[in-house]
Amino acid sequence: MSMRHGMKGRKLGRTTAHRQALFRNQLASLVERGRIITTLPKAKELRRLVERVVTRGRADTIQARRWVRTYLQERSLVRKVFDDISPRFAGRPGGYTRIIKLGPRSGDGAELVALEFVDFAGGATAPAAGGEKGAETGEAAKKGAAKKGVTKKPKAAKGAARKAPAKKEAPAKKAAPKKAPAKKTAQKKPSG
Repeated sequence: MSMRHGMKGRKLGRTTAHRQALFRNQLASLVERGRIITTLPKAKELRRLVERVVTRGRADTIQARRWVRTYLQERSLVRKVFDDISPRFAGRPGGYTRIIKLGPRSGDGAELVALEFVDFAGGATAPAAGGEKGAETGEAAKKGAAKKGVTKKPKAAKGAARKAPAKKEAPAKKAAPKKAPAKKTAQKKPSG
């Protein structure tokens, strides 16, 4: 096996097509939401692609739009890059994203991080106690809920709502069929 001298990029244990699809999906989520939670190696690799897409978005030419469209399949996201995201970074010479470490993922211990645009102004920077994806904590969750006009249900109401649907009775089990008596086989007579 040869050494990987001068080979840029991480393989992440995936085939080329799988890796490209992964990054396209993550890029779309980042453009749509402004912040995603992923693992450290994926975030470091995705950051390279995000930088190129935002830089191309600053040119605002037909060729640049076509180039960005190869990575973002939805036209609305391409429009968002050119009309919203790239103009925000017009005076910035690169470094459009930041990586915030969130700690290990429960289950496999992978280092979780939040990859977000540097001017992202939403949510908390640390995950909830469960370390779940996209979880908000403390005041940030309250502010987010207040902005959206969402109120949390009391825990008792949640439990009651779960118990409300009546369980269907399981059909009675049929008795197992009786086994037929074993047939006697002819025994060989000893030859002698």
